[in-house]
Amino acid sequence: MELFRIKKDIPFMRHALIFNVISALTFVAAVFFLVQKQLHFSVEFTGGTVMEVSYTKAADVDGIRRTVDSLGYVDASVQTFGKAQDVVIRLPLSKTLSSTQQADQVMAALVAKDPEVKKQRVEQVGAQVGDELAHDGLMALLFVVLGVMAYLAIRFEWKFAVAAIIANLHDVIIILGFFAFFEWEFNLSVLAAVLAVLGYSVNESVVIFDRIRENFRKQRKMSVTEVIDNAITSTISRTIITHGSTQMMVLSMLLIGGPTLHYFAMALTIGICFGIYSSVFVAAAIAMWLGVTREDLIKPVKEKDDTDGAVV
Repeated sequence: MELFRIKKDIPFMRHALIFNVISALTFVAAVFFLVQKQLHFSVEFTGGTVMEVSYTKAADVDGIRRTVDSLGYVDASVQTFGKAQDVVIRLPLSKTLSSTQQADQVMAALVAKDPEVKKQRVEQVGAQVGDELAHDGLMALLFVVLGVMAYLAIRFEWKFAVAAIIANLHDVIIILGFFAFFEWEFNLSVLAAVLAVLGYSVNESVVIFDRIRENFRKQRKMSVTEVIDNAITSTISRTIITHGSTQMMVLSMLLIGGPTLHYFAMALTIGICFGIYSSVFVAAAIAMWLGVTREDLIKPVKEKDDTDGAVV
């Protein structure tokens, strides 16, 4: 399916160096903010108090969040789970109050708003749990990267695998850089979004790489640069349809999904935008600079020797 077809190839690779310099500067800025400001981890990573409460009717999550915020817990997480009547509240560690005291303080404020609210459980999430989550998240990221590289190396060629991973890690670091710069909360849902962006960006790169391989087979008189430009140009319509549809869904979560989905949708929004950019200007350009050739993807046909067979 195509919305339009561009008859003349756009010379993307002619401007690849300029765009990659911009990309490199953005990447360096993201790394700087990650080191300087660091990520603002949520309770799942840093430890804190987790409490569950239940209501007799659907809980007013926004009202509960305002009540908790009024107590000074600006970094608290409030969301429903299971049923609309059940709510889980995650409170950051307090230097002056114990977990029990924190829970009693919040419950007193909630009961003042709705006397029928009931406390189900209170648990303290220690720093050890947070360390385990961080370790598991990094391991998940590592296995995704290794899996993607193995897949691309088998399906295409190692130069494409290296190019795609550099482009995708570029997207991940920039997402984290945004969260560090704006001091947005980094929670488990954001980690899930980051892993989703990895797979999403790889898909776009694979589409372009597949078209490059197809062009090498059909257009034998084209240079490598012309093959890549044609591959990107011919997939633009598909890119607009795919990413446009996905972005509309993500924007709906961002605008009307509420605080629970806000940072998850924000990470996906940034990842989708930079994923398009990196697939076109980073992955394809790096593959070109690594020296990908027609022979890397297509085995040359062995010419038949006239003397093959029996010789008398």
